[in-house]
Amino acid sequence: MAQLTFIDFSGTAREVQAENGSTVMEAAIKNGIPGIEAECGGACACATCHVYVDDAWTDIVGKPTSMEEDMLDFAYDVRPVSRLSCQLRVSDTLDGLVLRTPERQA
Repeated sequence: MAQLTFIDFSGTAREVQAENGSTVMEAAIKNGIPGIEAECGGACACATCHVYVDDAWTDIVGKPTSMEEDMLDFAYDVRPVSRLSCQLRVSDTLDGLVLRTPERQA
């Protein structure tokens, strides 16, 4: 299990427990995190699970794949720390991960 912290656009933080092997998007949906729509259900086909990875975690999380980068082209307010939460697999390494949700999804 890993603890994840989601911070919404207004600054409200929500901590959730995520099962190893699941995705960050699945943990967000399971815990009712506002701002994560996940319209495609995690197929990397819609960019509605867009998040910003906290600067302290970017090296640990790594860079997006080319497919993910292509989908991020459709996301709102993309930044260098943007990722699709459906592409982030939960593991003990991500315990403490901090993510922010954008003002809106694409």
